Amino acid sequence: METHRCNLTRLQQSDYQAVKTLYGNEQVRTYLGGAIPEEHALNKFLDILQRSETDSYYWTVRLKISNEFIGLVSLEQHVDGQDTEISYELLPHSWGHGYAKEAVAQVLTYAFNELNLNRVIAETQTANHSSCKLLERVGMKLDRKIMRYDAEQALYGIDRI
Repeated sequence: METHRCNLTRLQQSDYQAVKTLYGNEQVRTYLGGAIPEEHALNKFLDILQRSETDSYYWTVRLKISNEFIGLVSLEQHVDGQDTEISYELLPHSWGHGYAKEAVAQVLTYAFNELNLNRVIAETQTANHSSCKLLERVGMKLDRKIMRYDAEQALYGIDRI
């Protein structure tokens, strides 16, 4: 898949070093439970790689112009066991340029048009104002707020039109 400025490619084993930069970045992981220690990064990566071969979808996000890795976008079952959740993590130097919006919008299109999903949700901490704004910019609506992971979470949803 591609957006105007990014290529989205299914996650592969060769992406480990790039993905490890996300896991170890404190800024990226501020609202995701903190940086993942290097000794746990490989196991987490292998877990998502395995899940992406069965019932989850993970894409790397790379800039078209340079093929530089800037993040991940995924679709997988939400912790509630009912909904499909879109998630994203991008490296800080790519924040504020609209790349996340392009990638998330493209994956939502894929979810509705290729996977024939009727609804996609996203969960983010309410304290993560940038993420909340991004979800609203791609058309998601705040469904409710809940307490999970010792923080207030905002659950957003969007239905297929």
